[in-house]
Amino acid sequence: MIGRLKGIVVHKQPPWLVVDVNGVGYELEAPMSTFYDLPELGREVSLFTHYAQKEDSVSLYGFLREAERRLFRDVQKVTGIGAKIALAVLSGMPVDEFARLVQAGDVTALTRIPGIGKKTAERMVVELRDRAADLAGAGATPGGQGMPGDAQSEAVIALQQLGYKPAEATRMARDATEAGDDAATIIRKALKSALR
Repeated sequence: MIGRLKGIVVHKQPPWLVVDVNGVGYELEAPMSTFYDLPELGREVSLFTHYAQKEDSVSLYGFLREAERRLFRDVQKVTGIGAKIALAVLSGMPVDEFARLVQAGDVTALTRIPGIGKKTAERMVVELRDRAADLAGAGATPGGQGMPGDAQSEAVIALQQLGYKPAEATRMARDATEAGDDAATIIRKALKSALR
């Protein structure tokens, strides 16, 4: 099983890309989150990979970030979800955002991902909620520590845990945030504003 692949990008047409490794071309399927950040053709790339073998086929998937590969694997552990929907999840939103939605139990937002209906979104919430914090921390921006990656996002999650709906919590945190505020300050200002 290949864990990492380093070579030259010779072809890319979503969802497929070909990476030349010492004269051998590897065809990989990748989510849009990876395609957005791929280097130009002819440039070197290093990808985390996932190898999948079924009775009649072999597939290789590529990801620029380990957090994406981990989410791809975890999503497929949910009953009824395969690689196609796992790629759709990664193509539809960043790892941190997906983890936040799962933690918040936001089934409505998850159903906006192509191929995910209400029942599938509900299963994702139930089966992935325990792993969501790990996913969010792994998906934080480079150099960031843990979930959720910034003070405003942390405030949104805290407001949701206090009972505010995701859209309302997002609006409240956004309106309360000023440059340099930490999460606690944002939460205090948002709650104070809500009482007016």
